[in-house]
Amino acid sequence: MVNYKVEIAKVLSEKIEMMSFEEILGLVEHPKNTEMGDYAFPCFKLAKAFRKAPNVIAEELAVALGDQESFESIDAISGFLNFKVNAEHYAKNVIEEVLEKNDQYGASHYGDGKKTIIEYSSVNIAKPFHMGHIRSTMIGESLHRIYKFLGYDTVAINHLGDYGTQFGKLIVAYKLWGNREVIEADPIPELLKIYVQFHKAAEENPALEDEARTWFTKLENEDAEAVELWTLFKEMSLKVFNRVYEKLGVKFDSYAGESFYSDKMPAIIQELRTKNIVEKSEGAEIVNLEPYGLTPALITKKDGSSLYLTRDLAAAKFRKDTYNFDKNIYVVGSAQKLHFQQWMKILELMGYEWHKDCVHVEFGMVSLEEGALSTRKGNVVFLEDVLDKACEQTLEIINEKNPNLENKETVAKQIGIGAVVFQELYTSRTKDYAFSLEKTLSFEGETGPYVQYTHARACSVLRKVDESIKATPDYSSLTDEASKDVVRTLSKFGEIVLLAHKNYEPHTVARYVVELAQGFNRFYHDNPILVDDPGVKAARVALVKAVKTVLKNALNLVCLEAPEKM
Repeated sequence: MVNYKVEIAKVLSEKIEMMSFEEILGLVEHPKNTEMGDYAFPCFKLAKAFRKAPNVIAEELAVALGDQESFESIDAISGFLNFKVNAEHYAKNVIEEVLEKNDQYGASHYGDGKKTIIEYSSVNIAKPFHMGHIRSTMIGESLHRIYKFLGYDTVAINHLGDYGTQFGKLIVAYKLWGNREVIEADPIPELLKIYVQFHKAAEENPALEDEARTWFTKLENEDAEAVELWTLFKEMSLKVFNRVYEKLGVKFDSYAGESFYSDKMPAIIQELRTKNIVEKSEGAEIVNLEPYGLTPALITKKDGSSLYLTRDLAAAKFRKDTYNFDKNIYVVGSAQKLHFQQWMKILELMGYEWHKDCVHVEFGMVSLEEGALSTRKGNVVFLEDVLDKACEQTLEIINEKNPNLENKETVAKQIGIGAVVFQELYTSRTKDYAFSLEKTLSFEGETGPYVQYTHARACSVLRKVDESIKATPDYSSLTDEASKDVVRTLSKFGEIVLLAHKNYEPHTVARYVVELAQGFNRFYHDNPILVDDPGVKAARVALVKAVKTVLKNALNLVCLEAPEKM
């Protein structure tokens, strides 16, 4: 395929000596108003060097470039140099590349095998997997897929919250009120129930708190009974969590949680002492970060026990030693921003240059409009309840609109779960948003079901095509505005994936897939596919195939299935 951006950068680099090819390439963009052209180069950054107004520079460059083989026209408009590609050539070029590369269209070797760690989800053992966890889980999984698509060697880590004083509390609660059979039947709600019961009882009997600390100390010292109970809680929890992950299509390479680093923390603490980074403060050890505009960071408590920050330092060191990562990404809520600022500054003070390769991908909060979705005890909304409710309601819609659909239970799961995931990823990760099941399941507007239905519509068209009819596509039939718009959108997919990766923003892909679906539906409305003219028919069918391919590729990157029938 002709890379038009590269072609533009080549011809401009011959005329603009003070900018490198790479700098020029980085400035080439798609105009928001497509009537202006298919590509544009802004001349504003040249004004100082050329000592001329941007509009004058654009006009002179247009004259200097003259006619170019790859472009129908080159025009200067309001300080921009606008390039229009021959529509027939554009369509042929883009569509044939999509069909040739198929499921690899949009992929690249940009990552060049660079090792990238992505930590996400990181749920707490023995606690609910609730709606608040969907953000880290799905943003992280989407980034994992995007990075792999771009050739990175990725490692997906679920840093389980499986350590700390709360496990001492849970052991005490279990020994006082736990019933193994009851808990095994419904682990998380029952463990949550006795955990809440512990806190209520501890208000009247503070000695329970001391007993809990004693049990956690036993766990740290690998007491047999403590380890046995902790292992039981962990195994029961993971069984439930993995059921949810399977529904979401989420997979991890490692479940190394906080407990995994318990034997690695002493070395980190000793290193901090040896390098004179810590100091005593009321019996505890801290790193004074006030000179750097941050509050002091607590490293060890008065009793010498470690904290979350200590474990994160040990985890980062272990990951660097083990994986020698090029990038270490943490998908964790914005509420932990200070924690990561402190943690990265401490790594820098320890002399680790690779602290620059650690990235906190923060995100906003999710709230719910439908509090009644919770069908279990407690004041949280379980994510699995939301997913199951979405599937149930989707099946009801299918039974009403298409009762004879094959494998409708499977399709209902693909659409229902996809709808929940898509609403999450369609929102910019830095923004808070309110989840609405009613809006999520709509087959209209900017939703998962709308995009999935568009993919199914393309599949339906292709099932009606007689594959025995062979004809050379007449790409001149794809020069109307609706067709050109789809081709232009198809051509942008690779750039969109790179942009999502650069900004750690899956919503860039989610919004793109809606744009493509909307463009395809306009094309479908304006252009009959199964016409008599074999060349026109072949061209339009090729465009439908290309759209189907890119919709599926993009949906996969935002963790959605692409049903062929709905």
